[in-house]
Amino acid sequence: MDWFAQIDGYCERLHASYWAEPVNAVTNLSFIIAAAIMWPRSAGLPIARALCLILFAIGVGSYLFHTHATAWAALADVAPIGLFILTYLFAINRDAVLMRTSWAFLATLLFFPYAALMVPVLNQIPFLQISNFYWTVPVLLVVYAVFLRHQAELARGFLAGAAILTASITFRSLDARLCDALPIGTHFLWHVLNGVMLGWMIEVYRRHMLAGRTA
Repeated sequence: MDWFAQIDGYCERLHASYWAEPVNAVTNLSFIIAAAIMWPRSAGLPIARALCLILFAIGVGSYLFHTHATAWAALADVAPIGLFILTYLFAINRDAVLMRTSWAFLATLLFFPYAALMVPVLNQIPFLQISNFYWTVPVLLVVYAVFLRHQAELARGFLAGAAILTASITFRSLDARLCDALPIGTHFLWHVLNGVMLGWMIEVYRRHMLAGRTA
């Protein structure tokens, strides 16, 4: 694999220079700002703090991808996203579903066969196939919301996160389709909304943990 091969996957990118995607690059500040806001709010909660650091890394990785636009930068973009998903799942399995740590870890690993089964299904749906992997996350949030419906505030938080992420993925998927009408594309809205959504999901976990301490 050529780690320095150029990737041109977004409407805004018209050439191979560093600032070919200025809007897509700059809007990664959404992740950095969300991480900065949630960092002090997450004091005393190690996993929430870890999620803030990963959220910061998502912003950096995505910035690298939308400036360098190479295979290695693509890995820097997607790896923190995957790590955030797995870390959050572990936190919820352990602290909301109340699994023992070992079982929470094993349950988290089930995300891999879940995604492997869901992606081929999503590939059969024309619009959803564009962002097939990402659609697995709002679906899973809804499943957890239903399973944890007895924890009403947590379930509502998951449903709100799923709604924001649905809008975010929709804008990501519309980027190429609306390119003629909107030259900068809509991918930047994926960044802005995802910064909001991921920050919100950390807040949902934080509130759950604090409610448990005061119960």
